[in-house]
Amino acid sequence: MNLPLSEALKKYSRQTHDSVDALVLSMHPFASVENYSKFLQAQDIFQKTLKPIYDDLDWNYKIEGLSQLSRLKQISKDMQDLNVNPVSMVEEQPNPSGFEAIGWLYCSEGSNLGAAILCKEAQKLNLSDSYGARHLAAHEEGRMRHWRKFKEQLDGLELTSEQRQQALQGAEDAFAFFKRVIRQV
Repeated sequence: MNLPLSEALKKYSRQTHDSVDALVLSMHPFASVENYSKFLQAQDIFQKTLKPIYDDLDWNYKIEGLSQLSRLKQISKDMQDLNVNPVSMVEEQPNPSGFEAIGWLYCSEGSNLGAAILCKEAQKLNLSDSYGARHLAAHEEGRMRHWRKFKEQLDGLELTSEQRQQALQGAEDAFAFFKRVIRQV
């Protein structure tokens, strides 16, 4: 029997996900406001890449409340708080489409779980969910409740094996792209 989609995404992208975590930690994003500013710039690029998916009408029909989940506005406000300017990618920005989008959403929404730890680290820099670290704030339903609901919606999607494979590749691509963004910024 096939794993539920959310579990398959986790298993398929585990190695790249772990390498992203290690890379982010090696950059010491909470050692200073300057380091955190670079982390914000990377988040800005990543969320700009995801914005078309969050706004896509078809995906909003399939995943309830999707358009409200983008954190791009919060990142923009965080950057304004700290006078951080956006940066552009050296490489062409990806345009995930089709069922790859599922993997990109999985990567983005899953990062909100890890943001609980990052939120505590941000407090050491006097940042909060109302100043400089809005994008790290928990979903209004709570992190775990939101994550479970999101995974249930992913698991409820009826996908062919080809569409499922595209979703898995999308997660891998999303994590790999974020690694490249972190390195560039």
